[in-house]
Amino acid sequence: MVDLSAEYIAYLRIERGSSPRTIEAYEADLQKYQDFLISRDIERLSAITRDDIVAFEAHLFECGFAASTVSRRISVVKGFHRFCVAEDYTQENPAAALPLPKTPERLPDVLTIDQVNKLFDAFDGEGAAGVRDLAMLEVLYGCGLRVSELVGLNVSDVLLDQGYLLVTGKGDKQRISPISGAADRALRAYLDTARTQLQKPYAKPTDAVFLNARGGRLTRQSVFKVVARAGRAIGVDNLHPHTLRHSFATHMLEGGADLRVIQDILGHSDISTTQIYTHIDRSHLREEYLHAHPRA
Repeated sequence: MVDLSAEYIAYLRIERGSSPRTIEAYEADLQKYQDFLISRDIERLSAITRDDIVAFEAHLFECGFAASTVSRRISVVKGFHRFCVAEDYTQENPAAALPLPKTPERLPDVLTIDQVNKLFDAFDGEGAAGVRDLAMLEVLYGCGLRVSELVGLNVSDVLLDQGYLLVTGKGDKQRISPISGAADRALRAYLDTARTQLQKPYAKPTDAVFLNARGGRLTRQSVFKVVARAGRAIGVDNLHPHTLRHSFATHMLEGGADLRVIQDILGHSDISTTQIYTHIDRSHLREEYLHAHPRA
């Protein structure tokens, strides 16, 4: 089991191109699965039955894990067993007919357009760090980026004269994200002055767009703090960067943008919809964005 789990993780990393964070989560989930099997004196793949996996699921619920967490871990187990069959390590898949636990439907938290406007109106963009933070907020909401995509942006990815950012998303897949209006102006202002001020002669040269006070690439944790602080200024506690991404998608849809265009801009990679969104014309994508985004 240990060897097979290692091979599965290598497959995810090399062939599927899964992100380091995904790999880390899968490794942890598989370790929990292995520990449970060992507690039942099971150490070989051929000894695992459907009842063992059902018992693992029940064990997770008994430990107090949320349905969403249990569903994710069982999904990892199912993926592992599919891999073992596909690689001819076994002909039996004990997890094949096992349904995932039902998770309660939860609508994503979103800000209203009025709240978004208040967020930016109330933001204190003084000093180089302030100009940077305002640019980050505008780009998060203006382009619907994930935090990892924002901090991963390089200067060479910024094509403002063409109206796009080149974004590297999950699995190192690249896509274009239109940028215009307030987000474009805030990012230009940051790149023209504040970024140079944040660069330090003693720091290792970096192509990162968003720099910290030491001249290095800004971290995810720093972005979380900036967004949370901006939220508190308008009375929204625990504002999360992903809320700005959800708000982007909601407001685009309310503004009349085609759902397929929104999916393409967000970089969703759901297998069932990938083929639908891969052939959208760039000019059409940008036209939809300019028409529908409230701050474009």
